[in-house]
Amino acid sequence: MFDLSFLAEDGYLGLLRDGVLTTLQLFAVSALLALATGVILVIMRASGIRALKLLVAGFVEYHRNVPILVQILIWYFGVPQALPEPLRIMVNSGNTEFIFAVIALAMNSAAFISEDLRSGLRAIPRTQEEAACSIGLNFLQRYRYVILPQAIRIAIPSLLNQTLILFKNSSLAMAIGVHELLFRTKQIDNATFRTFDIFLVATVLYLIGTISLMLMADHFSKHNTRKA
Repeated sequence: MFDLSFLAEDGYLGLLRDGVLTTLQLFAVSALLALATGVILVIMRASGIRALKLLVAGFVEYHRNVPILVQILIWYFGVPQALPEPLRIMVNSGNTEFIFAVIALAMNSAAFISEDLRSGLRAIPRTQEEAACSIGLNFLQRYRYVILPQAIRIAIPSLLNQTLILFKNSSLAMAIGVHELLFRTKQIDNATFRTFDIFLVATVLYLIGTISLMLMADHFSKHNTRKA
């Protein structure tokens, strides 16, 4: 029989609350880092420098074709092993689970964001860049003031979809011990054996998060359409 009264025992409700807060922190930090990295990647690719274009292309192909769980595990277990011993000891002495989860999630999302922005760039008429050149703007100024704002506006639907995917992918951080919502759910399940009840609660919480993001995305898209 479905019964949530057990959540009031032994601080289980507090564990769920902590899990939700950690998930939100993980999502927010990863999303900001992903957007910043995605913008840098698309500028590097648009620079026309062959070495940078190849570097970004390799970055994108890796993150688009390797499962994100594998990427998280590589960051957490593999990257520290490649560091010099003093630096490795320093890294492993801290709360690195959260940090590596943020990096892995952000880099994965950044690869997709850069491609979405690249598609937005292709939709901008060439005359926009020519006009920016004619008033004396250099490459970075053209992209900062003229090209990227338009590309971001065009790519907003795809960017919002990537945001939703990133929120759902945050649950994979459980694999390296980040105490997010799914980790706390499994922890409560192991202690209470109320598998159906606690995972139903987690499902509802994830639904609340994703639906809230979808509503905000829909509102933002409509506002952007009216503004355009």
